[in-house]
Order: sequence, then structure tokens, then C-alpha cells
Amino acid sequence: MSKAQATSADSAPSHNQLDTKAQAWSALFSEPMSDLVKRYTSSVFFDKRLWQADIAGSLAHAEMLAAQGIISAEDHASIQRGMAQITQEIESGAFEWKLDLEDVHLNIEARLTQLVGDAGKRLHTGRSRNDQVATDVRLWLRGEIDLIGDLLKELQVSLVNVAEQNVEVILPGFTHLQVAQPVSFGHHMLAYVEMFKRDAERMADVRRRTNVLPLGSAALAGTTYPLDRERVAKTLGMVDANGTPVVCQNSLDAVSDRDFAIEFTAAASLCMVHVSRLSEELIIWMSQNFGFIKIADRFTTGSSIMPQKKNPDVPELARGKTGRVVGHLMGLITLMKGQPLAYNKDNQEDKEPLFDTVDTLKDTLRIFAEMVGGQLNPATGQKEGGITVNPQAMEQAALKGYATATDLADYLVKKGLPFRDAHETVAHAVKAAATHACDLSELPLTVLQSFHPQIEKDVYECLSLRGSLNARNTLGGTAPAQVHAQLARHRTRLA
Repeated sequence: MSKAQATSADSAPSHNQLDTKAQAWSALFSEPMSDLVKRYTSSVFFDKRLWQADIAGSLAHAEMLAAQGIISAEDHASIQRGMAQITQEIESGAFEWKLDLEDVHLNIEARLTQLVGDAGKRLHTGRSRNDQVATDVRLWLRGEIDLIGDLLKELQVSLVNVAEQNVEVILPGFTHLQVAQPVSFGHHMLAYVEMFKRDAERMADVRRRTNVLPLGSAALAGTTYPLDRERVAKTLGMVDANGTPVVCQNSLDAVSDRDFAIEFTAAASLCMVHVSRLSEELIIWMSQNFGFIKIADRFTTGSSIMPQKKNPDVPELARGKTGRVVGHLMGLITLMKGQPLAYNKDNQEDKEPLFDTVDTLKDTLRIFAEMVGGQLNPATGQKEGGITVNPQAMEQAALKGYATATDLADYLVKKGLPFRDAHETVAHAVKAAATHACDLSELPLTVLQSFHPQIEKDVYECLSLRGSLNARNTLGGTAPAQVHAQLARHRTRLA
């Protein structure tokens, strides 16, 4: 198609086609949309956050249209000039968002047409709002995933810092919330580093599938214009690791797919689950019954009636917000489950849960990185606040639950006893210690030998908390030597 043909085809509607009193499709209809329906169907007051992505996509589309000879160089220059002014207006707060124009796309297009005339109308050649919104959401989410990746790294660094300061601190490790075996508090913190590391990997994987271009699929069937979709993809950075443009290969799927949004929300839900597990432990550890840690005052609140209270509101609220994010995941899955191909208005409902998931996750990661690791003091250059550990309380708690019972069983196995026999023997020893209200390490050697004659004086080394800790010196174990090795691995990875 020649430039003249394209111009003639695109400029047939009047200049009022996209004014504030008529929709882009209004010529077909005999009566205006009711105010109630306008409010019900409008998305502009939540999807306006997509404006940067919308302008970026439009500029890339316009550049390609000009390169393909579909619009003139003059129209392309006018579009660039108009978009620059719109950008300035939005950033300064001067842009007027209008309910009558439904969404971010028509608001920007209407303003562009006001500024540059017919060139603004020609911008929509070869595309539909269906492929336009799919592109905008992908571009916006790609940027948010990058920010979330940085926040996940920041939280991991905070956890690594706390772990490094507490490698030698002994914490009772729990199963079923019962004291099980002694572990390094640093080792315990690194368990969460592993969780958030996997979250970062999942986010990177979601980004790869998000970073695919739907634009050029038009309404659902493609377009008759000679578009260069790969050029647009390259302009927008929608390329693979080798720099090859990545474009949706089926127009029907391109405009209706929201898998990337669901997959992101699933990854966000799992990340919030990890935050919630950490929150639960911080809440328990902070309680007077445990007293393992303190959280800086700026992350806690008091009571309106009980002056002695210091409540862990941030971890509690994060635990609650996890249910909110998981709920958004369920909502998005339900949104898509009954939709036939291709685009349906249902998909307008994808944005609010997606936006709220992104906001909730970013806010949570940001506040947890500071709550765990502290805040940088510009005067000293040191981190201040964060989690304060009470090693004495942790060690005393580890002594209450016969945490070295398994070590005694291992000791007997090394003496030649089958493990099941050793297990039963140690159970009798624990019963005796409970009767005498003492720890296994406090039982006299003669008493221990009454359970098995091969027990010797060296048993007390394995019955000590420190000895138990040091003994687990295998890859991934809690021995300080292993924890230091893991810290070095994480430091290198996060550098």
C-alpha cells in the first residue's frame, strides 16, 4: 500500500473521532454510552500507570511504520514531537486523564491527535488496542520484574550480613516446633537466602517469557499492512540472550494470552510465602517466651491500652499480605479459565490484581531488607538497626530439649550398635535425664554407661551443643566451617 493510500484510508474519520465526547468506535452507534456504563467499563484511573510503556510501544511502532513507508517521515516526526510533549505533561501532572476516553491508550492517542492532527490518527495503522495493551502490560511488567530482582538481591545481602555476624551463635533447630538439633543461627538465615535465590531465578525466568512482542497481531488475525514486527521487538529490547528479536508467533494467542501475568503472580505468591515463613519465625522469636531477637523500634508499634507492648506489626502484616497476593493469583487463574479465543473484555480485570501484586511485593521486599539488615547511617557508613540477636537465650533454649540426643545415637553407632538399637538406648537415656531434670550432658558417666558399656568419657564432646554443631561438617551442613563456605559462595554470587 502506498503512503497516499494509507493516508486516505486512515484520515477518513473527522477530527472529532477521538475527542472527549466520542469513543474511537462511536460512528457505528446510534446513542452514546450511558454514564453508568462509562464508569463500569473505564480503566483509565488504574491503567494510566502504563503510560510510559504505551508511549514507548507507540514510538517503536511509528518508527517501523515510517521505515516501511506506511506513514511519511513528516508524520513520524510529528508523532515523536507530540509524544515528547505528552511525556512532559504527564510527568509534570498537567495531563488531563478523561473518563470518557476509557483507558490510557485512547487518552494518549486523543491528546496526540489534538497536538499533531492527522499524524496522530495514522499512528494506529496496523495495530489494535488488543495487541497494544498486551504489549504495554508486558513492557511495564518487564521493568517491574527488573526492580523486584534488585530488591530480592538487597534482601539476600541483608540476610547474608546477619548470617555472617552470627555463624557461631547456637540456635535450637525445630521440627514440629519441638527442639530437634542445634544449628548455627547463620545457617538458619542462609536457608532464607536459598529461598529468595530461587525466587530471583523464577523472576528471571518469568521475565524471559514476558519479554515477547504481541504488537502487530492487531485485533486477532494480523494485519494487511507490511509490518516489520521484528524491528519493533528489537527497538523495544524484546530480544533473547543472543539479541534475536522475540515475537509472538500466533496472532490469536498474542492478543489473548495472560500466562505471563499469571506466572508472575505465581512467582510473587511463592516469594511472599517465603516472606511469610520468615515473618512467622521473627514473630515467635521476638515474643517474651522466646526472646531470641529484637526488631528495631521503627518496625514495631505499641498498644492503645497496654503500655508495655511492642508489637511486630511489619512481619504480621506481611504474613497477612501473603494471603492477598495468593488471592490475586487465584483471581487471575479464574479470570482466564472460561475465555474463548481471542480477546475478551474480561481481560481488563487482569490489571488491578497484577498491579497490586507488584506493589505489595516491592513494598514488602524493600521494608524487609531494611528491617533485617538495618539502615545505612550516612555519617558512619555503617548499617544500624535491623535484627538484634540474643545468643544466650537461643543457647538456653537449645539446652531444654535434649537437642544432642541424635549425637549420642550417632556416637553409639560408631561403637558398632545398629542405629535402631542406638535410637532405643538413647530414648532411655533421655527419659533418665528428664527424671533428673538435667541435660544429657549433665548425666554422670556411670549413669550413661548403664545404658551401654561402650560409652566413654569422650561422649561429652558429642553431647555438647558446640560439639554437635561442629560435627555436622558435610556439604550443606550447619558446622561453622560449612556456613563460612556457603557465605563465601553467596558473597561471590551477589557481588
